[in-house]
Amino acid sequence: MTSLATPLGVLDLVPISSGSTAAEALRNSVDLARQSERFGYARYWFAEHHLNPGVAGTSPAVVLALTASATSTIRLGSGAVQLGHRTALSTVEEFGLIDALHPGRLDLGLGRSGGRPTERTGDAPPTTTPVIDGRAPNGLRIPPKFSVQRLLGSPRIALQRRLLQQPGAEPQDYGEQIDDILALLRGDYRSEGEEAHVVPGEGADVQVWILGSSGGQSAQVAGRGGLRFAANYHVSPATVLEAVEAYRAAFQPSGTLHKPYVSVSADVVVAEDDATARDRATGYGLWVRSIRTAEGAIPFPTPEQARTHVWSDEDRELVADRVDTQFVGSPARVADQLEQLQEATGADELLITTITHRHADRVRSYELLAEEWRRR
Repeated sequence: MTSLATPLGVLDLVPISSGSTAAEALRNSVDLARQSERFGYARYWFAEHHLNPGVAGTSPAVVLALTASATSTIRLGSGAVQLGHRTALSTVEEFGLIDALHPGRLDLGLGRSGGRPTERTGDAPPTTTPVIDGRAPNGLRIPPKFSVQRLLGSPRIALQRRLLQQPGAEPQDYGEQIDDILALLRGDYRSEGEEAHVVPGEGADVQVWILGSSGGQSAQVAGRGGLRFAANYHVSPATVLEAVEAYRAAFQPSGTLHKPYVSVSADVVVAEDDATARDRATGYGLWVRSIRTAEGAIPFPTPEQARTHVWSDEDRELVADRVDTQFVGSPARVADQLEQLQEATGADELLITTITHRHADRVRSYELLAEEWRRR
């Protein structure tokens, strides 16, 4: 299948639908990767999440290894490895093992989370793009910022941090950790006069990406290091403009990249018509609510199950930024919205994440979008 002119990628959380199992979710993800390769998508990334009843994607490297054996050309990656509870060495070793059997296909996407405090944005330059009445100049919706303090202070998040971290361990400075990963990949790592050489891993042909949701440390590290940057509109739509602008302002050319390169993510559900797409996306708000209340992502509900929920004003406010920025509709409608996102952010690629209750509907969404995108 011909590749898409402006690359589209897939971000997969390995969602578990209500009434299903983690094993079935994993099989569905491997199948979706095969189908995405056939549809012409450029990349297929797996997220990392923990202690979520409705998400089976706990280890990107493990799922990548399974998927690499089932595909042949599509790039595969992590979106992202949570470095807050990992070391540079373990990360390079895991991806080096996969690269040894599938060279030249891996994207090593790296994120701060997994034990670190939330990003600080105070040191980032303010966005120069005016946002008036919740819209960028081209009409892209930019909602008010969601406060993560309620989420971060929950007992469940505290438990997750305790289980992920070794007792007494403190996360390494993020910038230093990225530098260590790059040095181990290059083969020039030295510490206190000693060299470290990772086999397999040293010289691995992987693309390194930094994922970020704001103009804070992630954007700064990516820019200063001359690395590719993936901004998360689907997670934090309020700060996507800030994130890409901070990255570009900090960018310094490197040996692998001479100018900034940005991917931007979006939540999408496509069907043959708007009404069908809206029906298939019905469970999204309730699913986001389970994340925002810190109970952990629930198994993705059927439309019928979701419609039984009685929404309070507080509930609606809790999920409004995510629900209002999900692109739902016919292929033409969603493609128009993605073009608007691309224009507003200057994205070089777009990363599409889609969750529906039925696997067949999810596959069809990606297929319809690829067909429409190719026609443009």
